[in-house]
Amino acid sequence: MLRVRDLHAYYGRVHALKGVSLDVEEGEVVALLGNNGAGKTTLLKVVSGLLPPTSGTIEFMGQRIDGLAAERIVRLGVSMVPEGRRVFAQSSVRENLELGAYTRSDKAAVRLELADVMSRFPILHTRSSQLAGTLSGGEQQMLAIARGLMSRPRLMMLDEPSLGLMPTLVQEVFRMIRSIRDEHLTILLVEQNARKALGVADRAYVLETGEVLLQGSGEELQNNDRVRRAYLGGS
Repeated sequence: MLRVRDLHAYYGRVHALKGVSLDVEEGEVVALLGNNGAGKTTLLKVVSGLLPPTSGTIEFMGQRIDGLAAERIVRLGVSMVPEGRRVFAQSSVRENLELGAYTRSDKAAVRLELADVMSRFPILHTRSSQLAGTLSGGEQQMLAIARGLMSRPRLMMLDEPSLGLMPTLVQEVFRMIRSIRDEHLTILLVEQNARKALGVADRAYVLETGEVLLQGSGEELQNNDRVRRAYLGGS
């Protein structure tokens, strides 16, 4: 579904991605691990069209998307749930969800999608008229994920969905990720909680200073000594 080859990108003079290559197959959950500054979020921004690559190629469903506008990439079926939730604080929960479907013209289908999302996330139904900025952190994360689903993506990219949440809410976020995976939606997941990420991932890549250091199945990387020492607290 997603094919990235020899991708390079800069933030100003900082060489943030240094020849990254990876694949995401349809129906997979693929995790990106690495310390802060490794290039994980940069990679998501480049794939989603928010940051232009300096070289390399990105293909989605066989079509080159590097260089396309972010809106066009969303229309093709790529949705990104950004780090920090980024909800529209002064808009209601319902309005945030409707904004997630701004690229869609099938209004009747959008109404059905909204009803489906509300049933999947009952707390959002309960708070549908509440301003998004007044929700708790966990509720805002649910809203951000639900808003991402409203575009009816084929590939959903999640950037640090459990960041800053209490342990019980982290469990809930990963329950949601498993639920989305079980519906055969493809997921590219950036997550600091490596143990949780590898537990849900089919495959994973470890990035270090803008380069792919390791790759393998979730199980293989859980048992990799280097990964255990660096990310899982093992010896």
